[in-house]
Amino acid sequence: MENKISVVINTYNAEEHLAECLEAVKGFDEMVVCDMESTDHTVEIAQRYGARVVTFPKADHKSAEPARTFAIQSATSPWVLVVDSDEIITPQLRQYLYRRIEDPDCPAGLYIARLNKAIGQFTRDWSHDYQLRFFVREGTVWPPYVHTFPQVPGRTERAPASYKMLHLADVTMRQWVTKMNDYTDNEVAKKAQRGFGVTALMGRPLWAFLRSFLFQGGFRNGRRGFLQAVQSAMYQQVLISKIMEKELRTKEKTDKG
Repeated sequence: MENKISVVINTYNAEEHLAECLEAVKGFDEMVVCDMESTDHTVEIAQRYGARVVTFPKADHKSAEPARTFAIQSATSPWVLVVDSDEIITPQLRQYLYRRIEDPDCPAGLYIARLNKAIGQFTRDWSHDYQLRFFVREGTVWPPYVHTFPQVPGRTERAPASYKMLHLADVTMRQWVTKMNDYTDNEVAKKAQRGFGVTALMGRPLWAFLRSFLFQGGFRNGRRGFLQAVQSAMYQQVLISKIMEKELRTKEKTDKG
């Protein structure tokens, strides 16, 4: 297999951090920006950095996942690194990836650790927030639902945690609530058939809080870690509530019909 890597970036009105993101990946063999009909300067910035721009219809999509497979298959290299428009790839990570694909025993996919921001500061996550972002292009499919990982045709491994992506997003609570609404709406379609009830409504938010604050080391980030844990719990509570609401409304229509 040819040892070339394409960087694939999905965008929609992503001008805030895109230039910094593209500057960090100029050393790869190809940059592909899959844009969902942005109305800001996203496409202009991508073209200025020499990225190849392809378009995926925005329609009523609330996240990039429906466009992921199209974006991946638009690349021309045998290896693909998916980067969000607010993420930075360090030179050390780039060098590691090129060394890794020279190994005959290189897996078909690599999970990469990500360092996230909260309220103006990078925070430490002792689970390292691993994301499956590097993989062979041929045969890889990304499910069209939010918070899913790509389906890679082969073995996957975790890259050493010392090689991280830097996640620049630092959303306010107001912005986060809007994203939560969009993302939970998307997840309802994926999880509506699981039959969640009152037990899940009580238990899943509690587990999400404990996992974030205790098991992933959020308590070491002080109040920032506490707020992140609360957000994790809120997300699960809203998601399960929406699923239960959908079940009740569907049952009501069936009973009336």
